[in-house]
Amino acid sequence: MTPENFTLYKLIVLYMLSKVSFPLTRAQVGDFMLEKEYTNFLTLQQAFAELQEAGLLSSGTMRNRTYLEITDEGRKTLTFFSGRIHHGIRDDVDQYLKEHGIRLRDEVSVRAAYHRSAGGAYVAELAVMEENAPLVSLSLTVPVEEVAAAICDNWQEKHREVYRYLTDMLF
Repeated sequence: MTPENFTLYKLIVLYMLSKVSFPLTRAQVGDFMLEKEYTNFLTLQQAFAELQEAGLLSSGTMRNRTYLEITDEGRKTLTFFSGRIHHGIRDDVDQYLKEHGIRLRDEVSVRAAYHRSAGGAYVAELAVMEENAPLVSLSLTVPVEEVAAAICDNWQEKHREVYRYLTDMLF
């Protein structure tokens, strides 16, 4: 792998993140990069690490998902070097986001994680995000870790029903 190719991979990641108004997961970016055969998994992980280390993207982890967002510094860098991304690659990214954007947004807008509280119980933190602001946010305290994990797993599938129920009951 040449340094020019590695730089291109990083620019593609920044370009992809710059085209959405929500964070993407490492897996979502990876799905695109690997599907198009731009690079391999290990090289992509190295690109993520270097971008984060350079302050060009930020990341956060919640329940085995790492969310990525481009930083202001990343946007500036992309502005300077975007000419290095071939128009065909840009078109690939734009088309992918056009075809999969709603699914990608839905995947990252529903968040669930749990942690152990000081009292020994488990707290399931559930949220549905819209443009990085919570549309709904719930915390449920349960006595057993398995229940907290099940709540988090079920939130992904049932968040719409719960939201609808809450709005029906409260409005």
